[in-house]
Amino acid sequence: MDDARWLLGSVGRVRSNTLSSDATQSTGSKLALCHQLSQLMTCVDDLDPKTELHEKMVRTLDSAFLVCSRRANKPKKDRLRLHLVTWNVATADPPEDVAALLHLNSPKRADLYVIGLQEVYSGLLRFVSDMMFDDPWTHRLMSTLAPLNYVKVSSIRMQGLVLLCFSKLEHVPFIRDIQTTYTRTGIFGYWGNKGGVSIRLSLYGHMVCFLNCHLTAHMNYATERVDEFEYIMDSQTFDCKKASRISDHRLVFWFGDLNFRIQDHGMHFVRSCINKQTYSLLWSNDQLIMLKKKEALLQDFEEGPLDFQPTYKFDLNSDTYDSSLYRTWFDLYGKKRKPAWTDRILWRVQPKAPSPEEQGENCVGISQTKMKQLEEDEEYPLKVRQDFYTSSMEYRISDHKPVIGIFTLELRKMYTSPLVRLQAEGDWSADMDSMVLCCPVQPFPSSTWDWIGLYKVGFSSVSDYITYAWVKDGEVAFNQEVTQVFFSKEEIPVRGAECVLCYYCHSLRCIIGVSEPFKVHESKVALEEGLLLGRMD
Repeated sequence: MDDARWLLGSVGRVRSNTLSSDATQSTGSKLALCHQLSQLMTCVDDLDPKTELHEKMVRTLDSAFLVCSRRANKPKKDRLRLHLVTWNVATADPPEDVAALLHLNSPKRADLYVIGLQEVYSGLLRFVSDMMFDDPWTHRLMSTLAPLNYVKVSSIRMQGLVLLCFSKLEHVPFIRDIQTTYTRTGIFGYWGNKGGVSIRLSLYGHMVCFLNCHLTAHMNYATERVDEFEYIMDSQTFDCKKASRISDHRLVFWFGDLNFRIQDHGMHFVRSCINKQTYSLLWSNDQLIMLKKKEALLQDFEEGPLDFQPTYKFDLNSDTYDSSLYRTWFDLYGKKRKPAWTDRILWRVQPKAPSPEEQGENCVGISQTKMKQLEEDEEYPLKVRQDFYTSSMEYRISDHKPVIGIFTLELRKMYTSPLVRLQAEGDWSADMDSMVLCCPVQPFPSSTWDWIGLYKVGFSSVSDYITYAWVKDGEVAFNQEVTQVFFSKEEIPVRGAECVLCYYCHSLRCIIGVSEPFKVHESKVALEEGLLLGRMD
């Protein structure tokens, strides 16, 4: 019995030797624990079940088994690769080849692409056209990524500000509750040439927000830029209980033409540092780095080292920094623009709230919601690592160079099954009406506006469907949890194709289920009647 008392009393002292290395401590702790458990087994028979010591041992062992079982049952952590681009394109049309911008020749392909553009051409005729059709930049990026099985899951535009989010098809059913919004800060807050556009979403249950900004220009307006950013952060809201504001999100990426400059240093010194690649000599006078030290709003945001040359301002179609005087008011000429890191990518992981143990006596005031959030953060951790941060010097169509940030998101998925499973029933062709088997896997907010789309493999966006059927209107039979949805033969492509089916949930604003690829066969009737050449698919 004394041995048992010693064993129970010594559990908390196993890790007391803080001078030992982690590896030695871990090995020593495991050996000590095994030895103690062996001794404990020899003492169990001598214990009286009615004693307090027996009860204490049972409680301790129950707690230990519970901890071990939770750890054993935890799903593994996954790693997702995010490729983020920001580029002020200065009203230029997109280049023919964007492969270098997207690192398409890299052996490691991204899981997600997020591209933020500023100063996309928004002349009246072009802007009206872009409202009906995709703007040239969106079209170029979609046509490049769609054949590689990336889907545009969301986009938003406010005049010259464009934000696009693409995902590998395999992740699409797990990117949910997508919402977008915008904030104008140009000309008294009514003009959208400056401001911010954002996309927020749930990525495998983790709340993520992407914010693309174009802030006010010029050297002397650093404080105004912070004020604009604060206004954007405060004014943007979302219809989401868990994350109604940008700062509520577990992970925020803030990027764009933030327009912060290098102050105090003269033109000659700045260009000399660039030529010698001694960029670190300029960091202490970078306005954003300086302001991060004193502005509370900025202190939670992280940024990788600026180990690349400043991205502004270049002569068009060259790698030469601004070499010409520019015209100002009354036909006067201004100085050449000093190079600066105006184009930036930062991120913020939501600070971890203190646990009840850390708060001590104040833990009484913690709400159930807060406690649930603490437990969720512990159960489903999220870490961010920046793997790459640089500019892409080969593009010369703008006076800015694009900036690329590549990140690894290490997370534990909160769910691994789609909300709906879809399957094409039988053979599909334009010769007969077809059916889809639709089976909900988990409860979700369905509505009469939900629909199932038929897409060609390699489709570019949610709207890039061949045809669709409303789930409620097309429902012809219901057997327990399996629904059959009807597709008319008149809408099925005559020439056939490799296709997939996608379930779009109106309430969650996203695709929540994707079928396996299947073959839509060429119409035999049309082939026999010689109609294939006369009908468009």
